[in-house]
Amino acid sequence: MPDIARDPAFLKRRRQRRIAFGVIAGVVLVVFSIALARMEPAAPDADRGTLLFDHVKRGSLVRQVRGLGTLVPEDTRWIPAQTEGRVERILLRPGARVQADSVIAELSSPQVEQEAVNARLALQSAEATAFNLRAQLQGDLLREESATAALEADYEQARLQAEADEALAKEKLVSELTRKQSALRAKTLENRIGIEQRRVAQVRESNDARLRVQQATVDQMRALAALAEDRLRSLKVMPGFAGVLQVVQVEVGQRVAPGVNLARVADPDRLKAELRIAETQAKDIESRHAERHHRRHRQPERSGRGQRNGHR
Repeated sequence: MPDIARDPAFLKRRRQRRIAFGVIAGVVLVVFSIALARMEPAAPDADRGTLLFDHVKRGSLVRQVRGLGTLVPEDTRWIPAQTEGRVERILLRPGARVQADSVIAELSSPQVEQEAVNARLALQSAEATAFNLRAQLQGDLLREESATAALEADYEQARLQAEADEALAKEKLVSELTRKQSALRAKTLENRIGIEQRRVAQVRESNDARLRVQQATVDQMRALAALAEDRLRSLKVMPGFAGVLQVVQVEVGQRVAPGVNLARVADPDRLKAELRIAETQAKDIESRHAERHHRRHRQPERSGRGQRNGHR
Protein backbone atom coordinates (compact mmCIF):
# COMPACT_ATOMS: atom_id res chain seq x y z
CA MET A 1 0.00 0.00 0.00
CA PRO A 2 1.59 3.28 -0.94
CA ASP A 3 2.57 5.79 1.77
CA ILE A 4 0.28 8.77 2.21
CA ALA A 5 2.08 12.00 2.64
CA ARG A 6 0.93 13.91 5.79
CA ASP A 7 0.59 17.63 5.96
CA PRO A 8 3.18 19.12 8.37
CA ALA A 9 0.71 21.76 9.54
CA PHE A 10 -1.79 19.04 10.44
CA LEU A 11 0.82 17.20 12.52
CA LYS A 12 1.77 20.38 14.32
CA ARG A 13 -1.86 21.16 15.19
CA ARG A 14 -2.38 17.61 16.43
CA ARG A 15 0.65 17.86 18.67
CA GLN A 16 -0.54 21.18 20.13
CA ARG A 17 -4.00 19.72 20.84
CA ARG A 18 -2.42 16.82 22.75
CA ILE A 19 -0.31 19.19 24.83
CA ALA A 20 -3.33 21.38 25.57
CA PHE A 21 -5.40 18.36 26.62
CA GLY A 22 -2.57 17.20 28.90
CA VAL A 23 -2.24 20.64 30.55
CA ILE A 24 -6.00 20.91 31.05
CA ALA A 25 -6.13 17.39 32.55
CA GLY A 26 -3.28 18.24 34.93
CA VAL A 27 -4.95 21.49 36.06
CA VAL A 28 -8.26 19.69 36.62
CA LEU A 29 -6.51 16.98 38.63
CA VAL A 30 -4.73 19.55 40.85
CA VAL A 31 -7.94 21.51 41.43
CA PHE A 32 -9.83 18.32 42.26
CA SER A 33 -7.12 17.21 44.71
CA ILE A 34 -7.16 20.59 46.47
CA ALA A 35 -10.95 20.47 46.71
CA LEU A 36 -10.84 17.00 48.20
CA ALA A 37 -8.19 18.02 50.71
CA ARG A 38 -10.31 20.95 51.93
CA MET A 39 -13.48 18.98 52.28
CA GLU A 40 -14.47 17.88 55.83
CA PRO A 41 -14.85 14.17 56.42
CA ALA A 42 -18.36 12.95 55.98
CA ALA A 43 -20.29 11.95 59.09
CA PRO A 44 -20.36 8.19 59.61
CA ASP A 45 -23.57 6.43 58.82
CA ALA A 46 -25.46 4.67 61.55
CA ASP A 47 -28.73 2.86 61.89
CA ARG A 48 -31.37 5.18 63.32
CA GLY A 49 -32.60 2.46 65.68
CA THR A 50 -29.22 2.36 67.42
CA LEU A 51 -29.14 6.13 68.13
CA LEU A 52 -30.49 8.01 71.12
CA PHE A 53 -31.60 11.60 70.55
CA ASP A 54 -31.54 14.11 73.40
CA HIS A 55 -30.38 17.61 74.36
CA VAL A 56 -26.87 18.05 75.73
CA LYS A 57 -26.99 18.79 79.46
CA ARG A 58 -24.43 19.76 82.04
CA GLY A 59 -23.88 17.13 84.74
CA SER A 60 -21.83 14.22 85.96
CA LEU A 61 -20.69 11.50 83.61
CA VAL A 62 -21.30 8.17 85.30
CA ARG A 63 -19.23 5.23 84.24
CA GLN A 64 -20.16 1.84 85.55
CA VAL A 65 -17.31 -0.62 85.86
CA ARG A 66 -17.85 -4.12 87.15
CA GLY A 67 -15.27 -6.20 88.89
CA LEU A 68 -14.82 -8.95 91.44
CA GLY A 69 -13.69 -8.01 94.93
CA THR A 70 -14.03 -8.48 98.67
CA LEU A 71 -15.01 -6.40 101.67
CA VAL A 72 -12.09 -5.83 104.02
CA PRO A 73 -11.93 -3.90 107.32
CA GLU A 74 -10.54 -0.38 107.24
CA ASP A 75 -9.03 -0.65 110.73
CA THR A 76 -6.71 -3.65 110.97
CA ARG A 77 -4.01 -3.91 113.61
CA TRP A 78 -1.17 -6.35 114.11
CA ILE A 79 -0.28 -7.15 117.74
CA PRO A 80 3.51 -7.51 118.11
CA ALA A 81 5.42 -9.12 120.96
CA GLN A 82 6.71 -6.53 123.40
CA THR A 83 9.41 -8.78 124.85
CA GLU A 84 11.11 -12.09 124.23
CA GLY A 85 9.29 -15.13 125.52
CA ARG A 86 7.77 -18.53 124.85
CA VAL A 87 4.12 -19.12 123.98
CA GLU A 88 2.53 -20.92 126.92
CA ARG A 89 -1.16 -20.86 125.97
CA ILE A 90 -3.40 -19.69 123.15
CA LEU A 91 -6.77 -18.77 124.61
CA LEU A 92 -8.60 -17.44 121.52
CA ARG A 93 -8.70 -18.56 117.92
CA PRO A 94 -9.42 -16.66 114.66
CA GLY A 95 -13.06 -15.62 114.35
CA ALA A 96 -13.54 -14.79 118.03
CA ARG A 97 -14.79 -11.34 118.99
CA VAL A 98 -12.40 -9.63 121.38
CA GLN A 99 -12.48 -6.60 123.65
CA ALA A 100 -9.61 -4.27 124.43
CA ASP A 101 -8.56 -6.34 127.48
CA SER A 102 -9.25 -9.81 126.07
CA VAL A 103 -6.28 -12.15 126.51
CA ILE A 104 -5.46 -13.83 123.19
CA ALA A 105 -2.35 -15.70 124.30
CA GLU A 106 0.02 -15.95 127.24
CA LEU A 107 3.81 -15.87 127.05
CA SER A 108 6.38 -16.82 129.66
CA SER A 109 9.80 -15.29 130.26
CA PRO A 110 11.76 -16.03 133.47
CA GLN A 111 14.06 -13.11 132.73
CA VAL A 112 11.18 -10.62 132.50
CA GLU A 113 9.61 -12.01 135.67
CA GLN A 114 12.90 -11.77 137.57
CA GLU A 115 13.46 -8.22 136.34
CA ALA A 116 10.00 -7.25 137.59
CA VAL A 117 10.75 -8.75 141.04
CA ASN A 118 14.12 -6.98 141.21
CA ALA A 119 12.55 -3.68 140.20
CA ARG A 120 9.87 -3.98 142.90
CA LEU A 121 12.50 -4.78 145.55
CA ALA A 122 14.69 -1.88 144.43
CA LEU A 123 11.72 0.47 144.67
CA GLN A 124 10.84 -0.76 148.15
CA SER A 125 14.46 -0.32 149.26
CA ALA A 126 14.61 3.22 147.89
CA GLU A 127 11.32 4.12 149.58
CA ALA A 128 12.54 2.68 152.90
CA THR A 129 15.80 4.63 152.61
CA ALA A 130 13.85 7.80 151.90
CA PHE A 131 11.59 7.18 154.92
CA ASN A 132 14.55 6.57 157.25
CA LEU A 133 16.39 9.62 155.93
CA ARG A 134 13.32 11.78 156.38
CA ALA A 135 12.94 10.57 160.00
CA GLN A 136 16.65 11.13 160.72
CA LEU A 137 16.69 14.63 159.29
CA GLN A 138 13.48 15.48 161.09
CA GLY A 139 15.11 14.38 164.38
CA ASP A 140 18.20 16.49 163.71
CA LEU A 141 16.04 19.49 162.94
CA LEU A 142 13.99 19.01 166.10
CA ARG A 143 17.18 18.91 168.19
CA GLU A 144 18.40 22.14 166.63
CA GLU A 145 15.03 23.78 167.19
CA SER A 146 14.99 22.54 170.80
CA ALA A 147 18.43 24.04 171.43
CA THR A 148 17.26 27.31 169.91
CA ALA A 149 14.16 27.30 172.09
CA ALA A 150 16.31 26.71 175.21
CA LEU A 151 18.52 29.66 174.26
CA GLU A 152 15.47 31.83 173.76
CA ALA A 153 14.24 30.89 177.24
CA ASP A 154 17.66 31.67 178.77
CA TYR A 155 17.74 34.97 176.89
CA GLU A 156 14.29 35.93 178.12
CA GLN A 157 15.34 35.20 181.71
CA ALA A 158 18.61 37.12 181.29
CA ARG A 159 16.75 40.06 179.75
CA LEU A 160 14.37 40.23 182.72
CA GLN A 161 17.30 40.00 185.12
CA ALA A 162 19.11 42.79 183.29
CA GLU A 163 16.02 45.01 183.45
CA ALA A 164 15.67 44.33 187.18
CA ASP A 165 19.33 45.06 187.86
CA GLU A 166 19.01 48.26 185.83
CA ALA A 167 16.15 49.41 188.04
CA LEU A 168 17.97 48.40 191.25
CA ALA A 169 21.13 50.12 190.10
CA LYS A 170 19.23 53.38 189.80
CA GLU A 171 18.15 52.96 193.44
CA LYS A 172 21.73 52.15 194.43
CA LEU A 173 20.58 48.70 195.60
CA VAL A 174 23.00 46.76 193.35
CA SER A 175 26.43 47.60 192.18
CA GLU A 176 27.23 48.92 188.73
CA LEU A 177 29.26 45.79 188.03
CA THR A 178 26.26 43.54 188.63
CA ARG A 179 24.14 45.62 186.27
CA LYS A 180 26.76 45.42 183.53
CA GLN A 181 27.16 41.65 183.97
CA SER A 182 23.39 41.13 183.62
CA ALA A 183 23.22 43.30 180.51
CA LEU A 184 26.23 41.48 178.96
CA ARG A 185 24.73 38.04 179.60
CA ALA A 186 21.45 39.10 177.98
CA LYS A 187 23.27 40.52 174.93
CA THR A 188 25.39 37.37 174.56
CA LEU A 189 22.33 35.12 174.65
CA GLU A 190 20.60 37.33 172.06
CA ASN A 191 23.55 36.92 169.68
CA ARG A 192 23.60 33.15 170.19
CA ILE A 193 19.90 32.99 169.37
CA GLY A 194 20.56 34.70 166.01
CA ILE A 195 23.35 32.22 165.26
CA GLU A 196 21.16 29.25 166.18
CA GLN A 197 18.31 30.52 164.04
CA ARG A 198 20.60 30.77 161.01
CA ARG A 199 21.89 27.27 161.75
CA VAL A 200 18.34 25.93 161.87
CA ALA A 201 17.64 27.55 158.50
CA GLN A 202 20.75 25.94 157.01
CA VAL A 203 19.78 22.57 158.45
CA ARG A 204 16.35 22.88 156.82
CA GLU A 205 17.91 23.69 153.42
CA SER A 206 20.38 20.83 153.72
CA ASN A 207 17.63 18.43 154.70
CA ASP A 208 15.48 19.50 151.76
CA ALA A 209 18.39 18.97 149.33
CA ARG A 210 19.16 15.49 150.70
CA LEU A 211 15.49 14.56 150.58
CA ARG A 212 15.21 15.74 146.96
CA VAL A 213 18.19 13.58 145.98
CA GLN A 214 16.68 10.56 147.66
CA GLN A 215 13.26 11.31 146.16
CA ALA A 216 14.87 11.40 142.70
CA THR A 217 16.24 7.94 143.37
CA VAL A 218 12.79 6.78 144.43
CA ASP A 219 11.23 8.24 141.28
CA GLN A 220 13.84 6.52 139.13
CA MET A 221 13.21 3.18 140.84
CA ARG A 222 9.45 3.70 140.45
CA ALA A 223 9.83 4.37 136.72
CA LEU A 224 11.98 1.26 136.28
CA ALA A 225 9.47 -0.78 138.27
CA ALA A 226 6.61 0.54 136.12
CA LEU A 227 8.53 -0.38 132.96
CA ALA A 228 9.22 -3.86 134.31
CA GLU A 229 5.54 -4.26 135.23
CA ASP A 230 4.52 -3.20 131.72
CA ARG A 231 6.84 -5.82 130.22
CA LEU A 232 5.43 -8.39 132.62
CA ARG A 233 1.86 -7.48 131.66
CA SER A 234 2.79 -7.66 127.98
CA LEU A 235 3.30 -11.40 128.42
CA LYS A 236 -0.50 -11.50 128.24
CA VAL A 237 -1.22 -10.61 124.63
CA MET A 238 -4.20 -8.22 124.41
CA PRO A 239 -5.49 -6.36 121.32
CA GLY A 240 -6.06 -2.93 122.89
CA PHE A 241 -9.34 -2.36 121.00
CA ALA A 242 -12.56 -4.24 120.25
CA GLY A 243 -12.91 -6.23 117.05
CA VAL A 244 -12.63 -9.69 115.54
CA LEU A 245 -9.54 -11.86 115.80
CA GLN A 246 -8.45 -12.66 112.24
CA VAL A 247 -5.06 -14.35 112.54
CA VAL A 248 -3.02 -16.04 115.27
CA GLN A 249 0.31 -16.90 113.70
CA VAL A 250 2.11 -18.52 116.65
CA GLU A 251 1.85 -21.95 118.22
CA VAL A 252 2.22 -23.21 121.77
CA GLY A 253 5.88 -23.70 122.66
CA GLN A 254 7.17 -21.28 120.02
CA ARG A 255 9.76 -18.73 121.10
CA VAL A 256 9.19 -15.20 119.85
CA ALA A 257 11.43 -12.15 119.73
CA PRO A 258 10.39 -8.54 120.40
CA GLY A 259 8.54 -7.06 117.43
CA VAL A 260 7.31 -10.35 116.00
CA ASN A 261 3.63 -10.16 114.99
CA LEU A 262 1.57 -12.52 117.12
CA ALA A 263 -2.02 -11.86 116.01
CA ARG A 264 -4.15 -9.57 113.87
CA VAL A 265 -7.42 -7.95 114.95
CA ALA A 266 -9.81 -6.00 112.71
CA ASP A 267 -12.86 -3.82 113.30
CA PRO A 268 -15.76 -5.43 111.36
CA ASP A 269 -18.01 -2.37 111.69
CA ARG A 270 -15.98 -0.30 109.19
CA LEU A 271 -15.46 -2.07 105.86
CA LYS A 272 -14.17 -1.07 102.44
CA ALA A 273 -14.33 -2.83 99.06
CA GLU A 274 -11.18 -3.98 97.30
CA LEU A 275 -12.03 -4.62 93.63
CA ARG A 276 -10.05 -6.22 90.82
CA ILE A 277 -10.69 -4.23 87.62
CA ALA A 278 -9.41 -5.01 84.13
CA GLU A 279 -6.52 -2.84 83.03
CA THR A 280 -8.46 -1.22 80.18
CA GLN A 281 -11.30 -0.25 82.51
CA ALA A 282 -8.92 0.82 85.24
CA LYS A 283 -7.43 3.41 82.90
CA ASP A 284 -10.91 4.87 82.37
CA ILE A 285 -11.44 5.09 86.12
CA GLU A 286 -8.09 6.77 86.68
CA SER A 287 -8.87 9.43 84.04
CA ARG A 288 -12.31 10.18 85.46
CA HIS A 289 -11.10 13.10 87.57
CA ALA A 290 -9.33 14.69 84.58
CA GLU A 291 -12.46 14.37 82.44
CA ARG A 292 -14.59 16.04 85.10
CA HIS A 293 -12.13 18.92 85.28
CA HIS A 294 -12.19 19.27 81.48
CA ARG A 295 -15.99 19.25 81.31
CA ARG A 296 -16.19 21.85 84.08
CA HIS A 297 -14.27 24.34 81.92
CA ARG A 298 -15.95 23.48 78.61
CA GLN A 299 -19.01 25.33 77.32
CA PRO A 300 -21.70 22.77 76.41
CA GLU A 301 -23.57 22.90 73.15
CA ARG A 302 -27.14 24.10 73.18
CA SER A 303 -28.53 21.06 71.40
CA GLY A 304 -27.53 18.34 68.99
CA ARG A 305 -27.79 14.76 68.01
CA GLY A 306 -26.85 12.06 70.44
CA GLN A 307 -24.05 9.65 69.80
CA ARG A 308 -24.11 5.95 70.24
CA ASN A 309 -25.83 4.58 73.32
CA GLY A 310 -23.49 4.28 76.29
CA HIS A 311 -21.23 7.23 75.23
CA ARG A 312 -23.41 10.27 75.90
